[in-house]
Amino acid sequence: MSDSLDRVPLHDRHVALGGRMVPFAGFEMPVQYQGIKDEHLAVRSAVGLFDVSHMGEVEVRGPDAIAAVDALVTNNVRGLVDGQALYTVMCAPDGGIVDDLIVYRLAEDHVFICVNAANRHKDVAFMREHLPNVDATLEDTSDHYVQLALQGPKAEALLKPLVDDADLSALKLFRCAWMQVAGVNALVARTGYTGEDGFELYIPGEGGAVVFDTLVERYVPNDLVMCGLGARDTLRLEARLPLYGQDLSAEINPLEAGLSWVVKLDAGHDFVGKAALETIKAQGVTRRLRGFRLEGRGVLRPGYAIFVDGRPVGELTSGGYAPTLDASIGLGYIDVEHTDVERAEVEIRGRRFPVQVSKKPFYSRPR
Repeated sequence: MSDSLDRVPLHDRHVALGGRMVPFAGFEMPVQYQGIKDEHLAVRSAVGLFDVSHMGEVEVRGPDAIAAVDALVTNNVRGLVDGQALYTVMCAPDGGIVDDLIVYRLAEDHVFICVNAANRHKDVAFMREHLPNVDATLEDTSDHYVQLALQGPKAEALLKPLVDDADLSALKLFRCAWMQVAGVNALVARTGYTGEDGFELYIPGEGGAVVFDTLVERYVPNDLVMCGLGARDTLRLEARLPLYGQDLSAEINPLEAGLSWVVKLDAGHDFVGKAALETIKAQGVTRRLRGFRLEGRGVLRPGYAIFVDGRPVGELTSGGYAPTLDASIGLGYIDVEHTDVERAEVEIRGRRFPVQVSKKPFYSRPR
């Protein structure tokens, strides 16, 4: 490994547990432990534990904290109540996506933002540049937190014994609260990136090691499976959750990415990129994100060309094997005049293979 790579606080624990470490977003991160397929299926059927401490955290405080964040993101932070979260994007003045984020309203004067690992420094610089002149301060607190993701249908049952005097079942989807977890203060959020129920734990300081060790000693390997970035990617792809740097980028706007639902043009306040997005909406997009499922054998990969009636109409941005479906799937952008087709072809190593085209997630968890 390169000496220039950062290490998450729990790095040595992952090595001891058999994590295969790889470079990712400037960090050494575990890509897998016992195998991507087994880890993936464990999350779908039971529960898995991910260390996602490479992700960034930004906190905005002050009497005008909510107005400040609303000026930076496309969704409506004013509409949140304390302890509620939302998914959103942050756009450049031309409407291109700077990053996709989770925004947590902790209090009227305190907003907590989770940003993508590779975008942390770029995002913070962008936020500082565009922060309005209001009574609010912005701080990059990424180095203050360990972030753990406990994901799967059994996540609540597993976490419940470690949470003192708190009703986890009352914490609904996209809600958060400070709780004592294994005796440590942590921000517990019912959010995640797998398509399953579960929690993301933001744990300040040395408390992260305490919570991690407690979970591992109490539950691994019988009731809890350690998971790496490989399974995280296959899980999010099945759930049709976009990945920044592939499905989202500065060259892609949220309207073509299927994220119109997080762009509140009528919220009554301005934000960076609003004027450009209004123009794009009025003119109409030229392409849209769609899902593709390969018929037969093979593996879809980013960069593969998409064809309809023998003509190139787009390109895959994500792709891989989907363990839950036992099939190869992908995401990609297709010319708007072809977005309603149900079948297309993808070129793999000079040969074209039929694919099914869909607007929907490949997998949705039972409710």
